[in-house]
Amino acid sequence: MTDNINNEEKEEKPKHQDKIVALDSLSLGISIVAALIIGFGIGYGLKQFTGYTWTLWLGIAWGIAAAILNIYRAYKRAQKVYEGMENDPRYAYRAKHGDKSFDEED
Repeated sequence: MTDNINNEEKEEKPKHQDKIVALDSLSLGISIVAALIIGFGIGYGLKQFTGYTWTLWLGIAWGIAAAILNIYRAYKRAQKVYEGMENDPRYAYRAKHGDKSFDEED
Protein backbone atom coordinates (compact mmCIF):
# COMPACT_ATOMS: atom_id res chain seq x y z
CA MET A 1 0.00 0.00 0.00
CA THR A 2 2.76 2.46 0.88
CA ASP A 3 4.62 1.53 -2.32
CA ASN A 4 1.65 2.69 -4.38
CA ILE A 5 1.56 6.01 -2.54
CA ASN A 6 5.30 6.55 -3.04
CA ASN A 7 5.03 5.71 -6.74
CA GLU A 8 2.15 8.14 -7.16
CA GLU A 9 4.13 10.90 -5.45
CA LYS A 10 7.11 10.28 -7.74
CA GLU A 11 4.92 10.40 -10.85
CA GLU A 12 3.44 13.80 -9.94
CA LYS A 13 6.54 15.66 -11.15
CA PRO A 14 5.84 18.48 -13.59
CA LYS A 15 5.74 17.30 -17.17
CA HIS A 16 8.36 19.80 -18.35
CA GLN A 17 10.75 19.67 -15.38
CA ASP A 18 13.87 19.86 -17.59
CA LYS A 19 12.60 22.99 -19.31
CA ILE A 20 11.85 24.64 -15.98
CA VAL A 21 15.39 23.96 -14.77
CA ALA A 22 16.85 25.35 -18.02
CA LEU A 23 14.75 28.50 -17.74
CA ASP A 24 15.84 28.90 -14.14
CA SER A 25 19.48 28.82 -15.27
CA LEU A 26 18.74 31.31 -18.03
CA SER A 27 17.06 33.63 -15.56
CA LEU A 28 20.35 33.87 -13.62
CA GLY A 29 22.01 35.66 -16.53
CA ILE A 30 19.04 37.93 -17.02
CA SER A 31 18.88 38.76 -13.30
CA ILE A 32 22.58 39.70 -13.25
CA VAL A 33 22.11 42.15 -16.09
CA ALA A 34 18.90 43.48 -14.57
CA ALA A 35 20.57 44.00 -11.17
CA LEU A 36 23.38 45.99 -12.77
CA ILE A 37 20.99 48.12 -14.83
CA ILE A 38 18.73 48.82 -11.84
CA GLY A 39 21.76 49.67 -9.69
CA PHE A 40 23.02 52.07 -12.36
CA GLY A 41 19.55 53.61 -12.65
CA ILE A 42 19.30 54.18 -8.91
CA GLY A 43 22.82 55.62 -8.82
CA TYR A 44 22.13 57.90 -11.77
CA GLY A 45 18.88 59.06 -10.21
CA LEU A 46 20.63 59.80 -6.92
CA LYS A 47 23.34 61.70 -8.80
CA GLN A 48 20.74 63.86 -10.54
CA PHE A 49 18.86 64.37 -7.27
CA THR A 50 21.85 65.16 -5.04
CA GLY A 51 24.47 66.37 -7.51
CA TYR A 52 27.15 64.13 -6.02
CA THR A 53 29.03 61.81 -8.36
CA TRP A 54 29.80 59.27 -5.64
CA THR A 55 26.10 58.37 -5.42
CA LEU A 56 26.31 57.01 -8.97
CA TRP A 57 29.09 54.67 -7.84
CA LEU A 58 27.07 53.75 -4.79
CA GLY A 59 24.20 52.64 -7.03
CA ILE A 60 26.56 50.65 -9.24
CA ALA A 61 28.02 48.98 -6.13
CA TRP A 62 24.47 48.05 -5.02
CA GLY A 63 23.83 46.54 -8.45
CA ILE A 64 27.04 44.50 -8.30
CA ALA A 65 26.18 43.33 -4.78
CA ALA A 66 22.71 42.29 -5.93
CA ALA A 67 24.20 40.38 -8.89
CA ILE A 68 26.63 38.56 -6.58
CA LEU A 69 23.75 37.70 -4.24
CA ASN A 70 21.79 36.25 -7.19
CA ILE A 71 24.78 34.10 -8.17
CA TYR A 72 25.18 32.88 -4.58
CA ARG A 73 21.50 31.93 -4.32
CA ALA A 74 21.64 30.05 -7.63
CA TYR A 75 24.77 28.23 -6.45
CA LYS A 76 23.06 27.16 -3.23
CA ARG A 77 20.01 25.94 -5.17
CA ALA A 78 22.19 23.91 -7.55
CA GLN A 79 24.21 22.51 -4.66
CA LYS A 80 21.01 21.29 -3.00
CA VAL A 81 19.94 19.53 -6.21
CA TYR A 82 23.33 17.83 -6.62
CA GLU A 83 23.40 16.75 -2.98
CA GLY A 84 20.07 15.03 -3.57
CA MET A 85 21.67 13.04 -6.39
CA GLU A 86 24.00 11.28 -3.91
CA ASN A 87 21.12 9.06 -2.82
CA ASP A 88 20.29 8.09 -6.40
CA PRO A 89 21.72 4.61 -7.11
CA ARG A 90 22.89 5.72 -10.55
CA TYR A 91 25.26 8.28 -9.01
CA ALA A 92 25.98 6.79 -5.57
CA TYR A 93 29.20 5.04 -6.62
CA ARG A 94 30.67 8.16 -8.20
CA ALA A 95 29.64 10.28 -5.24
CA LYS A 96 31.36 7.90 -2.86
CA HIS A 97 34.49 6.97 -4.87
CA GLY A 98 34.87 9.78 -7.37
CA ASP A 99 34.97 9.58 -11.17
CA LYS A 100 38.11 7.75 -12.22
CA SER A 101 37.08 7.21 -15.84
CA PHE A 102 39.21 10.16 -16.96
CA ASP A 103 42.28 9.10 -14.95
CA GLU A 104 42.93 5.88 -16.86
CA GLU A 105 43.69 6.62 -20.47
CA ASP A 106 44.44 3.70 -22.77
